[in-house]
Amino acid sequence: MNTTQLIKSAQIDGVELHQVRLVSLDEHKDHRGSFTEIFQDHWGTVLKPVQWSAVKSEANVFRGMHFHVRHDEYFCLIEGHCLLGLRDLRPGSPTQHQSALFELFGEDPAALVFPVGMLHGWYFFKPSIHVQAVSEAYPDYGADDNWRCRWNDPELELNWGIENPILSDLATDAPSLQGLINGLTFKGYFS
Repeated sequence: MNTTQLIKSAQIDGVELHQVRLVSLDEHKDHRGSFTEIFQDHWGTVLKPVQWSAVKSEANVFRGMHFHVRHDEYFCLIEGHCLLGLRDLRPGSPTQHQSALFELFGEDPAALVFPVGMLHGWYFFKPSIHVQAVSEAYPDYGADDNWRCRWNDPELELNWGIENPILSDLATDAPSLQGLINGLTFKGYFS
């Protein structure tokens, strides 16, 4: 009897969101280790990367929920296990106000690329490393385009299945989804 469980990075809940792409990556292994191409321009995604970052997270850490009005984003889990949730807030998008939840494993490399206007957050089950790319450098968006809301707001329609994650101070004090939308509307991002 084979007791090996197949670990597969995949969307596990929600709808297929417009312009969001989960790309399976080919890990080429040999006796020395492995080689994996983690980004190709010919994929035809929305992302034109300007900044790449490597991020380490401890177990039970939640990062987000973040929202940007000016840049696209890329996420690739290198090591570990995580959930990545998206909520489409783009006015006029065919999937506006819909959500998707992805489960990613370092053992099955995949890259998730998503456009501007996606509310996003990630939860790490165990110590993890991910690569992140954005289409605008942090010094250009950090002060005025780094919006957020509470990770567990029921209006997000994201079934994280977790309790009491480790949060940043900013995430702990984040407004509700409606509070975020009200703030973005006040600033003129939404009509």
